[in-house]
Amino acid sequence: MRSLSRLLRSRRLALLTWLLPLALGACGFQLRGQASLPFETLFISAPQQSLLASDLKRALRVGSGTRTVDSAEQAQAVLEITSENTEKTILSLGGAGRVTDYLLRYRVRFRLSDRAGKTLIPAGEIVLRREQSYDAAQVLAKEAEEVQLFRDMRGDAAQQLLRRLAALGAS
Repeated sequence: MRSLSRLLRSRRLALLTWLLPLALGACGFQLRGQASLPFETLFISAPQQSLLASDLKRALRVGSGTRTVDSAEQAQAVLEITSENTEKTILSLGGAGRVTDYLLRYRVRFRLSDRAGKTLIPAGEIVLRREQSYDAAQVLAKEAEEVQLFRDMRGDAAQQLLRRLAALGAS
């Protein structure tokens, strides 16, 4: 009896192992894979302290065949990050005028040109927003949450930039 239940359990597990990938494929899920960019070398011009530039370089190194170079003269394309800003505004107030929610914004302005200065992608902007509830009794936790939300938005912005660069090659 015990071996029969083990056999049934193992068959159920095997069935689930086969059905899960099929279900994921049916819903349109697919791994990101490699980004196919239309140039082999890219120079990223950004402010010295830009964390987005670091995220982009890492994403390019891991997720594409394009490599970043140290000067615009060596690059086939130049991505210029003209500004990168974070904003925090009050979204709502509760009783006694206390903040209950904030709106966090991460804004990046950029443009892409080739080595000769010809514009490949005109000046554009990516704006990401997240709402954050606030509780004065959990100040440290909410500060850590805010840092994490901005980090996630920066990662999202890097992925959006990569998709825009990849779309350039598709057109």
